[in-house]
Amino acid sequence: MSKNAVIRHALEQGQGILRLAPNWVPRSFCIPGRRIKLHPDDYYALGADRGGIDERWFASTTPADNGPKTSPNEGLSFIVFKDGTRMETVTFRDAVDELKGDLIGERLWKSCRQWPMYAKFFDNQGSLPHHVHYGDRYAAKVGQRGKPEAYYFPPQVNNYGAHFPYTFFGLRPGTTRDEIRQCLMNFSKGDNKITNLSQAYRLETSTGWYVPPGVLHAPGSLCTYEPQKASDIFAMYQSVADDHVIPEDLLWKATPPEKRGDCDYLIEGLDWEKNIDPDFAAHYFMRPRPVRPVSAMQTEGFQEYWICYLAREFSAKELTVLPGRTVTIRDRGAYGLILMQGHGRMGVWDIETPALIRFGQLTHDEFFVSAAAAQQGIKIVNPSATDPLVMLKHFGPGNPELKPVAQP
Repeated sequence: MSKNAVIRHALEQGQGILRLAPNWVPRSFCIPGRRIKLHPDDYYALGADRGGIDERWFASTTPADNGPKTSPNEGLSFIVFKDGTRMETVTFRDAVDELKGDLIGERLWKSCRQWPMYAKFFDNQGSLPHHVHYGDRYAAKVGQRGKPEAYYFPPQVNNYGAHFPYTFFGLRPGTTRDEIRQCLMNFSKGDNKITNLSQAYRLETSTGWYVPPGVLHAPGSLCTYEPQKASDIFAMYQSVADDHVIPEDLLWKATPPEKRGDCDYLIEGLDWEKNIDPDFAAHYFMRPRPVRPVSAMQTEGFQEYWICYLAREFSAKELTVLPGRTVTIRDRGAYGLILMQGHGRMGVWDIETPALIRFGQLTHDEFFVSAAAAQQGIKIVNPSATDPLVMLKHFGPGNPELKPVAQP
């Protein structure tokens, strides 16, 4: 069967819902927090030199940018088609290219010609270095796209906070470019102490943050659900984090060759006003917002909240189907989803939350819902008498249901 035939049959088999395989991504500069359900023996399944697996990517058409040792298709999600005993897998990117508006909706296909976001679990034992994802203008200089991202801290994967459940965001008001320049010039001399010029916020489960492009941030050690624009651009501005030395190549990772060594170039890549915003938390902290009045939703058997709603490029919801209830959920756009708790049935699919996953093992906890199926409505059954069925849903840009939120 041809690749395109597999894709078409998979969409038909799932009645508009594609099953996705787990998509594990290592980072050489990270120590896994071991909360993303990967088997304890498999966190270094790609080799110790590749680093630990501390990320799982969802609905991704974006290759991971992990240097010269990056595996083929690393970062790309795969759809799964099973016909009797025969199993076929095809990249989700190929599925989008083949199905176009039949999968992601005509509005998104015409405006983006791709699925323009992905989500991930980020699960690090300690804090990450203070780093930045550049905006579109700077990213284009190295052939990439800019990347805003958002954070949400699901309680189901945060039974403990690991070593440093605080995140540094931006820079203290009053910080000068000269102070940042000195930190960057000191990068190869040991700890450049750039977080002395920032401020940390304690992380709280069931809440989140929006991080615009150009804003420095050093994510803390809660396991994080991260919807983001389809890009893997980053540059590390901190030289020592959590007692780990950061290679200087990661400082210049997203810099054109002719600009390497130019600290002023790195400074100009920052959105200075957002970094020194004295009301940063007021502008970018997100508490969940109910999609509809909570009492009305509970009467119908579910609860649904917007958990990421400040970005124009993506959004996300948390859906809970109450124990013993059957609901039909309608959305006005295509979305990917990851099951967080419980088991049941969604459309034609049995769905379940695994307790432990071997590297390479297939699951029934991740899916992608086509635009047409989402608009028609998805029937979800929670057969448990006690356990809620909880999933996180990630959407592309311009969600018609989401009222725009003014950004500073």
